[in-house]
Amino acid sequence: MPYAAPASEFRFLLDHVVNFDQVTGTDTFGDATPDMRDAILTEAAKLCDEVLAPLQRNGDEHPARLENGIVRTSPGFAEGFKAIADGGWIGMSADPVYGGMGLPFTLTTAVNDMMSGACLSLQLNPLMCQGQIEALEHHASDAIKDLYLPKLISGQWCGTMNLTEPQAGSDVGALRSKATPNGDGSYAITGQKIYISWADNDFTENVCHLVLARLPDGVEGTKGISLFMVPKIIPNEDGTLGERNSLRVVSLEHKMGLHGSPTAVMEYDGARGWLVGPEHGGMAAMFTMMNNARVGVGTQGIGTAEAAYQHALAYAMERKQGRAGGSGTIVEHADVRRMLATMKAEVFAARSIAISNAIAIDMSTATGDAAWKARAALLTPISKAFGTDVGVETAATGIQVHGGMGFIEETGAAQFARDVRVTTIYEGTNGIQAMDLVARKMMDNGEAAFALMDEIEAAAEAAKEKCPDLAEPVWHACETLREATEWLVAQELTDRFAGAVPYLRAFARVLGGYYHLLAALHGDDSRERLATVYIKRMLPEYTTLLAQVREGASDLMAISTDDLVA
Repeated sequence: MPYAAPASEFRFLLDHVVNFDQVTGTDTFGDATPDMRDAILTEAAKLCDEVLAPLQRNGDEHPARLENGIVRTSPGFAEGFKAIADGGWIGMSADPVYGGMGLPFTLTTAVNDMMSGACLSLQLNPLMCQGQIEALEHHASDAIKDLYLPKLISGQWCGTMNLTEPQAGSDVGALRSKATPNGDGSYAITGQKIYISWADNDFTENVCHLVLARLPDGVEGTKGISLFMVPKIIPNEDGTLGERNSLRVVSLEHKMGLHGSPTAVMEYDGARGWLVGPEHGGMAAMFTMMNNARVGVGTQGIGTAEAAYQHALAYAMERKQGRAGGSGTIVEHADVRRMLATMKAEVFAARSIAISNAIAIDMSTATGDAAWKARAALLTPISKAFGTDVGVETAATGIQVHGGMGFIEETGAAQFARDVRVTTIYEGTNGIQAMDLVARKMMDNGEAAFALMDEIEAAAEAAKEKCPDLAEPVWHACETLREATEWLVAQELTDRFAGAVPYLRAFARVLGGYYHLLAALHGDDSRERLATVYIKRMLPEYTTLLAQVREGASDLMAISTDDLVA
């Protein structure tokens, strides 16, 4: 499958669109020089192109399987993971005290994007590890950090997150898993978890599970939940491996896609675990991992969209069909050109949002500034939801570019659509992301959102002299978004939730227009032409989206269950 990691695209973004210099200008990340950045992007692209991309079809055609209690992974995945681990890619942003590189999360996000495009099934493993590393860095005791972090960062061990149970999906507070003190500082964890990505493998020495469970005195709901480190094999104090823990993979799910990534039902039968964070403080600790993962999942959608676009473009450049000018290939047809331009413009918009999100996270880390923390929090649900929506939509468009051949598995076009579909569901469905945006992220009465809109409008105003045809629509769209946001924060939650999904999409549309405008100002004619496609054809969607937002919930709640059944 043709894939070339877009390292040059990230160089352009970092240099001309998202102002990466502000990150490297801090004391925390001053070592991330342009030379180092370029070397990282170059080496990561080489890994993706030469090692990971050839594994993409292996994962789909030879899925992970469970044999006599042992998970057997797809051909080449062990070698691929070893290359990721040996290159230090898992611990790019991890604390150097434990063997990490201490690099900006922005660079980790860029690398995760490229790895996702190369082989999404395998990339999901190090992504889970990175989330667990961050959770442990922020919430674990020194003893747990010293024992687990070096092994996770090196890739000797890998990590998972265990939230979902058969009766407790998005409603995590309904979980039934129990944790009973053993009297020696450890706990006996009992319960069943489902949908556990990379719950086991045959290439790391150990698998470390972060498990949510309730202590005997834990109240009902999320406030009574604690978080525990429950390893597959219990390590000794010196880090060597001891006895096998009382946990097992019950089965692997038969999934629509991501066949190379084993998704398991896990059973814990009095397994020994150790508390991470305070008692009953499990959700706060787990949300550290989840927020990391949400940005990462957004990049999974974007990386897959990039790969689907490249795949479709290669086909369109070769396939001759009908009467067209120029080369005679289907890329000369106006509708095919429309699809390809839309795919490319959407990927750029979503990628810019995710990288800007990562910039905000880095600036929050480096400065401790509350405004940067609020910016990072605001952008996280947008990055996750819009990035994965773009992944799903772009993969579907890629099939359409292929025509009938897109529906034939041998071309590989359908795999992108099957693999990426779950990204809009896991780590919080995109509807939940939208509700988070209009509720929790608007608890400041929209202050963080309005601050971002101020920047967009100022940039658009400044660009009117050079690019009036592009700047004016962006300014007007942002002003309309501001007015809708002012209306939104004055509403009750039910009315906010009814318009949450279109609101998030409209916000993403405006952000996409803003970043395309910056690209047009600082790039070549090609950038301006792509920006024109986005701003003239896709940005106007905000008008109908915001019209839906202002309808509130009355019409939806007036629909009865009988109406739905009739």
